Order: sequence, then C-alpha cells, then structure tokens
Amino acid sequence: MKRSKRYKEISGKRTGEAPFELDRAIELVKETASAKFDETVEIAFRLGLDVKRSDQQIRGTVVLPHGTGRTVKILVLAAGEKIKEAEEAGADFVGGEDYVEKIQGGWLGADTIIATPDMMRNVGKLGKILGPRGLMPNPKTGTVTMDVAKAVSDARAGKIEYRTDKTGNVHAPVGKVSFDASQLRDNLVELAREVVRARPAAAKGTYIKNVTICTTMGPGIDIDPGSLTDAVK
Repeated sequence: MKRSKRYKEISGKRTGEAPFELDRAIELVKETASAKFDETVEIAFRLGLDVKRSDQQIRGTVVLPHGTGRTVKILVLAAGEKIKEAEEAGADFVGGEDYVEKIQGGWLGADTIIATPDMMRNVGKLGKILGPRGLMPNPKTGTVTMDVAKAVSDARAGKIEYRTDKTGNVHAPVGKVSFDASQLRDNLVELAREVVRARPAAAKGTYIKNVTICTTMGPGIDIDPGSLTDAVK
C-alpha cells in the first residue's frame, strides 16, 4: 500500500517497540497529531468475546472526567412539567410531538436525544431514522428517563456510549489532542475501568487482547494491555 509523505513522517515518530506503556502511548498520540484542526483522540479495545452470543455483548455509558471536548447539542422530548425541567437544565431543544414531526421531516440538529418514558410511543416511529445514527433514546444508556435534569447534565459533562461491534471491538472518543496528557489519561482509564467492569460472566480467556489509541488523522499507537490494567487497578 502506498503511503503519503505526511503519513510516513508521523509514523516515524513512533520510536521504540510497540506495544507502549500507557503514558508513553499518550505522549506519542499527541506528538503524531499534525492536522490543522483539534483532532479527536479515540481508543479501540479488541476484546476476547464471542459476540454471536447475546451474553457476551457489552453496552453501557460512562461520564468522562474531563468531557470529550465537543460541544453537544441536546434535544429533550418530553411533556408537561418535564419541559420546564429540561429547559432549566440547559437542553438546547425541548419539545414533544412537534420535534418528532420535525425529525420525520428531515431535521437532525441534535447530537444527543433524551426522552421521557411517556414519549416513547411517539419516538418509536423514529427508529429507522435515529437508530442507524446512534441517536435513538434507550433506557440502557440513560436517555429514556424521568430524571431529565440529570440526563442533560451527564450529556453536557461528557457522557459517552460504548458497545461491542460485530467483531467484538469497542471504539470510543476519549478527548481532544488539545487536552493535557493527564486529562487524556484520566478519561482513557475511566473508560477502560468501565469496560473491565462490564466483562460478561460468560467470557473466557483473555478479555482485553489489544488496545490502540489514535487521533482522527494519525496512526494507531498500541498500548500494552498490562500497563492499562495496572492503571485501572
């Protein structure tokens, strides 16, 4: 495969033998970021799970200590007194059937959608629109709830969702290149702690097989799983 000059230059900064100790991997991911925008830092876990079995799939949420560095637009679908609660909590958009109709008409101006349980009979019809985009409210991720204020607060603070894909991997953002190394470390360790906690009882053998961190435009940096496990402990 032919590589660009830029790719070769940034890849050349990965001095030493991979996988790298956690702190060194974070240093390298910042050093190899060369885009003209504030790149997102992402992590990928390759897990020893047989995701064809329903009892070996994981899904959950975690609030990153330092947020994602991203400004999130929040829509709350509610009725009655919950509308005022959502507005006071700082939601960007608040409404009920009017927003359901807007979404059906093509509007998708929110990054996170929260709904109260009584609204789900209307929200359910949006499954084909919101589902593929990862925007469908779900009780498992805390986006279907009566505690609207907390849900908005968590989303604003940097709550992210993680889940296994078809090959047993988990991908998630852990911040921006502009974050301090210590902030990226805190976020990464918090997510790793949650992934470890979510290990299915049915999982056998090595759970975390590989861990890779990268920026939006940068090369992957392999992290020593043992180093990450020690940090989680």
